[in-house]
Amino acid sequence: MRSDGHCVSSSLLGQVGDVTQAPALLEGQEGKAVLADKAYDSNAVRAIIAEIGAEAVIPSNRTRKIAIPHDAAAYKQRNRIERCFNRLKHFRRFATRYDRRAIHFAGFVYLAAAMIWLR
Repeated sequence: MRSDGHCVSSSLLGQVGDVTQAPALLEGQEGKAVLADKAYDSNAVRAIIAEIGAEAVIPSNRTRKIAIPHDAAAYKQRNRIERCFNRLKHFRRFATRYDRRAIHFAGFVYLAAAMIWLR
């Protein structure tokens, strides 16, 4: 999910395996930083993020021999996005993805985000 600090999404892939879908999610994106959890800590994902010109804010996985440092303060902001998804999942239409067309689903995401923002 892309966010500008508010609960607004512009790209959602749905429920799919974690790191295997990262290249598709990052394709055509731009930004200063990419925040992700340890599941996305791979050299391939970090290379894609570097190609974008963004900073990879990903904590190192335990299995990594040499830990790569990350911006802990920026990583804490990832929690805002997690809370946003939690609020959006309260809308049944979002949680079950009733809409067949992606444009209709995206429209509802914008509507739900506006309703959350207005509360």
